[in-house]
Amino acid sequence: MLLEQIEQANDIKKIAPADYENLAAEIREFLIQKISVTGGHLGSNLGAVELTMALHLSLNLPEDKIIWDVGHQSYTHKLLTGRRDGFETLRKYGGMSGFPKRKESPCDSFDTGHSSTSISAGLGLVKARDILGQKSTVVSVIGDGALTGGMAYEALNNASRLETNFIIVLNDNNMSISENVGGVSKYLNNIRTANNYLDLKEGIYNRLQEVPRYGKAVIQGIRRAKSSFKQLVIPGMFFEDMGITYLGPVNGHDIEGMVRVFREAKRCKNAVLVHVLTEKGKGYEPAERHPARFHGAEPFEIATGLPSKPRTTPNYTDIFSTVMCKLGARDEKIVAITAAMPDGTGLKRFRNMYPDRFFDVGIAEEHAVTFAAGLAAGGLKPIVAIYSSFLQRAYDQIVHDVCIQNLPVVFAIDRAGLVGSDGETHQGIFDLSYLSSIPNMHIMAPKNKWELSDMLKFALELGVPTAIRYPRGEAYSGLKEYRAPMEYGRAEYIYEEEDIVLLAVGSMVKTAVAVREQLKEKGYSCSLVNARFVKPIDEEMICGVLKEHKLLVTLEENVASGGYGEKVREFMDRIGADSELLTICIPDEYVEHGNVELLRREVGIDEESIVKRIITEYVSL
Repeated sequence: MLLEQIEQANDIKKIAPADYENLAAEIREFLIQKISVTGGHLGSNLGAVELTMALHLSLNLPEDKIIWDVGHQSYTHKLLTGRRDGFETLRKYGGMSGFPKRKESPCDSFDTGHSSTSISAGLGLVKARDILGQKSTVVSVIGDGALTGGMAYEALNNASRLETNFIIVLNDNNMSISENVGGVSKYLNNIRTANNYLDLKEGIYNRLQEVPRYGKAVIQGIRRAKSSFKQLVIPGMFFEDMGITYLGPVNGHDIEGMVRVFREAKRCKNAVLVHVLTEKGKGYEPAERHPARFHGAEPFEIATGLPSKPRTTPNYTDIFSTVMCKLGARDEKIVAITAAMPDGTGLKRFRNMYPDRFFDVGIAEEHAVTFAAGLAAGGLKPIVAIYSSFLQRAYDQIVHDVCIQNLPVVFAIDRAGLVGSDGETHQGIFDLSYLSSIPNMHIMAPKNKWELSDMLKFALELGVPTAIRYPRGEAYSGLKEYRAPMEYGRAEYIYEEEDIVLLAVGSMVKTAVAVREQLKEKGYSCSLVNARFVKPIDEEMICGVLKEHKLLVTLEENVASGGYGEKVREFMDRIGADSELLTICIPDEYVEHGNVELLRREVGIDEESIVKRIITEYVSL
């Protein structure tokens, strides 16, 4: 196998050009085989195989730097830098990450996971290179979807002023370009990037600079005339007008063609954007036909592309989807906003039923929040559905545009808590902390699928900024009989006993039920309270349980700093309570990738760890 000949970075250069196509086929087959077992981002990686090969053929790693925007398309890069054996542990605890990691390889120059960051990071590496007098090439690879994020344009604005080489590769797997424009562009592009052309242009400009009085004016006239002509025939003039050289579009599956363009891009003494057209899911028919399904795939059967273990029970996203459609039917003022995640957040059905009241703003969480604020100020009832780890990107907009004005925006926060295999950049373990610091914000977390429905309805009735956070995975269907009416800021008693009381938030209620059962078996008396609200906390309830219990135990799937447990402790200190408090939460640290149940054990929020800590604490009283 050709792939077996690649044991470290730059080994691809030993492969004969005649074998590039076969190597690409081997890489695709390898990825399909491995990801069908481990799960992962398949479609984006299949589309970027030849692009990655061309970059590795054009660069010398790790001296040269590649920054992968988002990073989920970096699997081929990992293969070409000698990590083939690591795919057995892809996205498993202690194994290889599904994203670039500097601690994993010197060829991973920057950790990524969220969108639209690569140009900013690349620009920083370029400036560091120049200040240190180094000669390396820096390449930022960004997808067309990531260009919907405003941060990318902030970086482009700065990159346009560069007078040193910086290559930006636009991996475009969605945009279509007509034949005639593409043909003219290719012809002109070949002229503009030829060595003789670049040398001639540089020589003419240098000579004209020396002409007294008129030299600079002549240069400006030439540039204006050239720009006017290019406006007619060349795509990408948006970039050219900013001062960024545009090369393309280039066939993203033509390795030797891309190598030629990258070679010429390295000669430019400014920022240059290479526009590469790729096909998402290329080489695997199910992924080509259903690219969204294979963006982040669970383990699947290769022959059909169908999941190996089909889901039989609804998850919280499904429940949210159903409730949204019902709410939309009852109230025409309800509108839904998402940031490029209609499928992931469960808003696809709402979009199909109420297309005029659905808004996908692209990968632009900041805009999504302020846009929702405008909708609310205009008299509508916006519900913003965004993953927990992505909503943190819009913190300022939540503060400045929603909460200062006390506007009735509802935030449906999916993937709250530990999400598993995507690792540090995707764990939703900070939202209780960053949201509860904001005045006028209200935060709820449902114990089960019925309470999610109740909370959405209640949030709309409140008419104030409200966040409802719920986890990834199967919706808890226990405790159906406990469905006390929602009251502002009030918790819900599930079991009332004495000695120990468990104050559980959202997803941890299910865990608390199991913990209580174990404690009861061991002879301990134990109450259970469903917190419901994290802001405001139910101070009256806390005062009540302090009278009857020696030990209070808070349980939450959030970091310790700024979490529910910290708020309960602050209240107890304020009133001078003498009962003991044990806070069960995630330590103030980043949690790497791995199976969620395993991660819960590692951070100490699984039922066995909790029971052990409670008994130890209670015995010491």
